[in-house]
Amino acid sequence: MKKVVLASALALATASASFAGGYEEPMMDAPVVVQEASSSSAGSMGGSALLLLLGAAAIALALNSDSSDGTSGGDSNPQPD
Repeated sequence: MKKVVLASALALATASASFAGGYEEPMMDAPVVVQEASSSSAGSMGGSALLLLLGAAAIALALNSDSSDGTSGGDSNPQPD
């Protein structure tokens, strides 16, 4: 009986030592992706020129709307005297 208790205590001691640190999932690094630069900058210039043109059109439209909305001066249909 002593041998069974001794054997189980020894098995328990070695099993608990092997799990003492707990399980930690291994870290996997993400693969490195290298993107080559384009040979010309025409594509980026076209996009920024279009954005600049749209901004200028929006500003011009906003300025034009302010002056023609009819709230900044007198009647839009004056009655003859």
